[in-house]
Amino acid sequence: MQKSQKEHLYKILVIGDLGVGKTSIIKRSVHQNYSPNYRATIGVDFALKVLNWDADTVVRLQLWDIAGQERFGNMTRVYYREAMGAFIVFDITRPSTFEAVMKWKEDLDSKVTVLCQSSHPHKKSNSSCGSLNLCLFFLLRVCSAFY
Repeated sequence: MQKSQKEHLYKILVIGDLGVGKTSIIKRSVHQNYSPNYRATIGVDFALKVLNWDADTVVRLQLWDIAGQERFGNMTRVYYREAMGAFIVFDITRPSTFEAVMKWKEDLDSKVTVLCQSSHPHKKSNSSCGSLNLCLFFLLRVCSAFY
């Protein structure tokens, strides 16, 4: 008798200023390809990254590629809804994009409230959080799986 596989789906935002490489990072991690030519994202785009967490668990990351100019729009509240994590991306060659990281984090905190879950798919808790929390263990595991 075969054991059934557990599946978990997490909505992960990829945000940051216009032109920092959000789409490029997502395309590289999901499709293993790179192009030097990308057009600016209009609104939001999606990609799915599937991780075989262990022999019994599959983790699906629904990556939401949010357009860089969206922080100033009214749609971010809709895009951010039910997110379980976020990557705030900046361009190391453009200091202003690094300086904007805290503004993106403040935008998240002002628009998102999530139910916290343990970073490990086998352990869950439903305590309420005031802001979007990123778990280092989960991010390290995810980032190592990206490349």
